[in-house]
Amino acid sequence: MNLSDSKEPVISLGLMSGTSLDGIDAALIETDGEAVSDVGPFLTVPYPDSFRERLKRAVEEAARANALTTDATLISDLTSLHLDCVRTLRASDGAKGKWSSPQIIGFHGHTTLHRPETRVTQQIGDPVQLATDAGIPVVADFRIFDVESGGQGAPLAPVFHASMLYSTSKPVAIVNVGGISNITWIGPNQDDLIAFDTGPGNGLMDAWVEEKFGIRFDEGGSLAAQGNIDSTVLGKLLDHRYFALDYPKSLDRSDFSLEALSGVNPSDGVATLLAFTVKTIVAGLDQCPKPPRALYVTGGGRHNKTLMQQLSAASPWSVYPIEDVGWNGDMVEAQAFAYMAVRSVRGLPLTYSKTTGVSRPLSGGTLSYPEG
Repeated sequence: MNLSDSKEPVISLGLMSGTSLDGIDAALIETDGEAVSDVGPFLTVPYPDSFRERLKRAVEEAARANALTTDATLISDLTSLHLDCVRTLRASDGAKGKWSSPQIIGFHGHTTLHRPETRVTQQIGDPVQLATDAGIPVVADFRIFDVESGGQGAPLAPVFHASMLYSTSKPVAIVNVGGISNITWIGPNQDDLIAFDTGPGNGLMDAWVEEKFGIRFDEGGSLAAQGNIDSTVLGKLLDHRYFALDYPKSLDRSDFSLEALSGVNPSDGVATLLAFTVKTIVAGLDQCPKPPRALYVTGGGRHNKTLMQQLSAASPWSVYPIEDVGWNGDMVEAQAFAYMAVRSVRGLPLTYSKTTGVSRPLSGGTLSYPEG
């Protein structure tokens, strides 16, 4: 089947390496690039600790130098880990029948630098290596054309969010709480789609608890629940210039730091950072044209009970995990890149004026075929 000429649904595999440096999410869906006709198996593969540290250093060095990562060994190793993930998913018990033979892969890679104001964004990974070793065509570099065209290059998932919630009463919103938090607001009309990064998600909290407690994350929000919010520090965090900008807008993981928390009690620091995430999500939604009828939460942040409780308490709208409408919140991003891979090869838009700031709807992504 020629993917670009056909309008038939295909099996697509999405790969997402999150900004939180946890590992790789992989998911299979069946889609024609407009509707999702079926959802298949999925998995998450954590990064080995040694590789995670290498990737973390590369991201930090890219931010300090404001320069692209050129470490060919790191890029090749990251690609190999994604290949292992593809093979593991295809060999899993759930990958039977039609799910055993995906026809396209959507490969996000890992963001090392995102500076849309200077028309620079980098997601490392080698799509040709992945396509060749997997024997499957790969779509990658989803953000570059948008950024080169003057857009923010992020968030990208809103086009998928709109397809997920097409039958839901509008307006409705999704917030993805990953390393960074972003929202998608979907209005009653087809072109009523607004999206932007609201501020930090789990990234700052994870960095803090790793530094202060030696653990990867605050499971369930238990540490935050024990702490007290430092209102002075919270005020300093909220004084960041980003929050005065109009949408569309996007963030790099390195745009926020823990500097303002110097000397803060460890538990109070977690509580303050959690409040920072919640307040910026609510403030972001307040910028949208109308309050949503409901807010659905996806990403790792929805596992944080304290965050979900505070978000519900601070919100005039009802707050639900995305599972309430039948989706797996851990896999939405991977499924989104599976969906966008098909849209890309069929020339359908990925980004819009109110999601990234481009002047017209744009497709994007580059297609690589297996070599040899």
